[in-house]
Amino acid sequence: MASTDNATFFAKADKYLMATGVPPSPVVITKAKGTRLYDAGNRQILDFTSGQMSSLLGHSHPEIVAVVQKYISELDHLLSNMITHPVVDLAERLARLLPAPLEKSFFLSTGSESTEAAIKMAKYYTGKYEIVAFAASYHGLTQGAGSATYSTGRRNGGPCVPGQIAFPAPYAYRSYFRKPNGSYDWEAEMDFGWAMVDRQSVGSLAAFILEPILSTGGILDLPPGYLRRLSAECKKRGMLLILDEAQTGVGRTGKMFAFEHDGVVPDILALSKTLGCGLPLASISTTADIERGCKEAGFLWLTTHLNDPLTAAVGNKVLEIVEQDNICQHAAERGAQLRAGLLKLQEKHWCIGDVRGRGLLQGIEIISDPETKAPGPDIGQAVSDRAMLCGLSCNVVSLPGMGGVFRLAPPVTVSAEEIEEGLQVLDEAFSYVLNTKTA
Repeated sequence: MASTDNATFFAKADKYLMATGVPPSPVVITKAKGTRLYDAGNRQILDFTSGQMSSLLGHSHPEIVAVVQKYISELDHLLSNMITHPVVDLAERLARLLPAPLEKSFFLSTGSESTEAAIKMAKYYTGKYEIVAFAASYHGLTQGAGSATYSTGRRNGGPCVPGQIAFPAPYAYRSYFRKPNGSYDWEAEMDFGWAMVDRQSVGSLAAFILEPILSTGGILDLPPGYLRRLSAECKKRGMLLILDEAQTGVGRTGKMFAFEHDGVVPDILALSKTLGCGLPLASISTTADIERGCKEAGFLWLTTHLNDPLTAAVGNKVLEIVEQDNICQHAAERGAQLRAGLLKLQEKHWCIGDVRGRGLLQGIEIISDPETKAPGPDIGQAVSDRAMLCGLSCNVVSLPGMGGVFRLAPPVTVSAEEIEEGLQVLDEAFSYVLNTKTA
């Protein structure tokens, strides 16, 4: 009966839903609670992606549910110029959590909106228009954010916004830049990158936008010292540093914000995904000086859901829970457990070429040949499919020039037992796929 129902469901979906380039999952989820998803047959699936890397505290967290119920019945949505207590409270809490001089914030709905606004702010403040981003970047697919996205989504969309410059992504596992001992020479790679920027620029460098861990680009973690050096190079050129912490912010990496690992403070910080715990909420935070410069230049940002009270109340509660429940330490501990388990899997399964990430944002890169390190997207997809059948949802990203890379980002409320459960399913999935291919 379930298969018949699924067939009917997908037939309707195929008829009425427009294809957006994202292949649909064959599993129909009917309920999500905590770290678990449930399909139409009430089968439990452990969620190691936090939805779309967003449900930071798990699905339907009771305190979040209570806030939504309160505000949907009392104060849901207003004219965008009507400022409410939840919005001011969230801005105040963010200012307290962020290092000086970041103290001014406003709130939108999605990550693409937040990076789009941040890029526009940089252009208004500096009076310049060139935007630099990593060659493996993903900042959204709206016009400005999409123009600063190089990992995917660029083909056949027409001209990008003028002034876009790509910078070599810090891909230690595959970089051509090596020291005599074979180790990754990120300093030489960065020198090369800035030399290329300086050659291409017409003298209008406005900002460098980046994720502290490039997620869609393959869980590329910046080497120690990288962000500090990058920040210094931006300052030399009068550029702003924009950090897009859609997936790394609000405790996931073991710090409230990932940039805290490196002791660098951005000029503009964009949060989304994790801040709303699965609801559409994004924020842009900056300094009083940059706010003043944008205002003097006539900056305007107006959307239907600018500073909405309901989602702001949710964001405030999310930050409150992360603080009161010591979520950052929990993420660091469970992340260390997850990483240790993945390294053991790497020793056991030859197709795991690399393990990388921080806290509860970990990646494993799949290869098809241990000698050449040739990408193994087919193996990765087969492992992902098998894991789903065995009760684990884990996202595999397959982009040109890289192997299939698993993004593992369970809710930060995940237990030690659930980490072990997920690792066991992955182990079984790798064993099954590799044995099947060699049989």
